[in-house]
Amino acid sequence: MPGGSPTIAWLGSACVWPRLSAMIGAMKTAAAETAPLPEGLTQRVLRCFGLPAIPPPSLNTLRLLLDRYTRTTPWESASRIARRAQHTDAADCALLGEAFWESHFMIGTGGTCYESNYAFFALLRRIGYDGYLTINDMGSAIGCHSAIVVLLDGRKHLVDVGLPLHAILPLREGLQSTAESAFMRYTAKPLAEGIFEIWRSVPRDEPVFQLNDKPVAEAKYRAVTLHDYRHDGGQFLNEVVIRKVLSDQLWRFNSSERPLRLQQFVAGARRDHMLGDDPASEVADKFGIASDVVAEALAIIDVVRN
Repeated sequence: MPGGSPTIAWLGSACVWPRLSAMIGAMKTAAAETAPLPEGLTQRVLRCFGLPAIPPPSLNTLRLLLDRYTRTTPWESASRIARRAQHTDAADCALLGEAFWESHFMIGTGGTCYESNYAFFALLRRIGYDGYLTINDMGSAIGCHSAIVVLLDGRKHLVDVGLPLHAILPLREGLQSTAESAFMRYTAKPLAEGIFEIWRSVPRDEPVFQLNDKPVAEAKYRAVTLHDYRHDGGQFLNEVVIRKVLSDQLWRFNSSERPLRLQQFVAGARRDHMLGDDPASEVADKFGIASDVVAEALAIIDVVRN
């Protein structure tokens, strides 16, 4: 269950991997647009979020869904590292839509920006939201980050569970806008028509990414997602990073910081909690991910480091 250590074995087991592999195979034939989640799976996701039924597609509902997502579903690279090591073909690695959520329920995983935002957008589409996926830039890294633009009551709103942004940020052409979360403030600064620079305060203001506010075709989004699993430069394949909201506080793990520790953020201040002799189990227990996934990912990146 999300929030606790899953008891089910990880992707290599007979009870998990064949089902996910079949879903990945079906995804290789791209649809014309992002398909809404099936109703049954949507109900399961909403129960995980603590919601008894499909809510109306309002701005308040959008805020609630974002809040529940970040508290139940980790941003994490451990599962993508482990999956990539198991497959020769990058096309066999990506978990989009249904496969993303099935993996979450089986072994507590989440994903990085492409898969996370795709899965959340598929959920939003089933609930009744309109919008589109975007591909965006971070500094000199072009086309390296995805985000969602939701169209609601004639206005645009930036939604990003792939960073994540912990607030719904309104977008106004030619105008600066802000949104506050319990953790930080976000700002959208217009640079040109359809282009915004997204900032956050942590507590100092810093740019996060450049939003290219234009829809990305389904086929292109899938191609970019698969390309991100390439060995020659795919993102987050050489470090295990996990983020999640736990007990109303931001927690993070980053394998590049040694000795290994959990990072807790209280009122913007960081507190480190050093890990013991079994860091994989401690990390897995904290973030609710199957311990075998974390252990394999850490072993893989240790080989890379050495």
